Amino acid sequence: MNQSLELELLEEIKDLKQEIKIIKGEEHFKVSPKPSYQYSKIKESDLEQLFEIERHIDKTIFEQWFNQIIDFDDDVESMLIDLITENQDLIECYSEEDLKVNFIIPLLNEIHFKSVSDNVRGFYEQALTYETDTFIFNGTTDFMVSLGLLKSKTPYFFIQEFKRSEEYGNPRPQLVAELISAIELNGWKTIKGAYVIGAMWYFVVLEKLAENKYQYFVSHHFDGMRLDDLKAIYHNLLTVKSEIINTIQLNKAKEYS
Repeated sequence: MNQSLELELLEEIKDLKQEIKIIKGEEHFKVSPKPSYQYSKIKESDLEQLFEIERHIDKTIFEQWFNQIIDFDDDVESMLIDLITENQDLIECYSEEDLKVNFIIPLLNEIHFKSVSDNVRGFYEQALTYETDTFIFNGTTDFMVSLGLLKSKTPYFFIQEFKRSEEYGNPRPQLVAELISAIELNGWKTIKGAYVIGAMWYFVVLEKLAENKYQYFVSHHFDGMRLDDLKAIYHNLLTVKSEIINTIQLNKAKEYS
């Protein structure tokens, strides 16, 4: 008998035996699909059920990030002043899309995360999925900086949620879920992100400590309608851009060494 046909018959016999056991009540199928969590709807309680995760109060972790010396000229400051002037009377009334178009995107365009030579750019509404044996994270991210120009390959930094206020949903666990996904997909130990509530910006650092064990840190808030704070927001984003470009160039150098 042909060997492949023999194997096929053996598989059929195995399946028939399994069906007979089920009919006799000797064995039952247990259907237990993996739970799926959308980034836009995930809550802190969901994260606590899935992981050993804790928020720590330690602002020193942001010192190197926030204190890097990066100069920008008077034209940038003028742009930031205009951004405040145009939005300060309306920002608390903006819808999510209004907030994004009128305040967030002009700021991110000025940062200009795109670098064709380094094959990196910012992505809006980008699909992201992280799947394990026990659960699935999926959905679209509001904004992320990633390796790749045509298609996202390696996510480096996230901004979530462009909401007016926390009454419309807490963006912090949503951001943390995205950061966990990126850490696991990239095989990293740490990653940065930020979330926005109206005019308020919060920067976040997530660290992986062990399997299914994480800790994260949240900065003090920066009020985007105050010039000094908006300049700090701009500085922090520019620092992230610099770190990402340096990392990409270093990895590229290692490949060719």
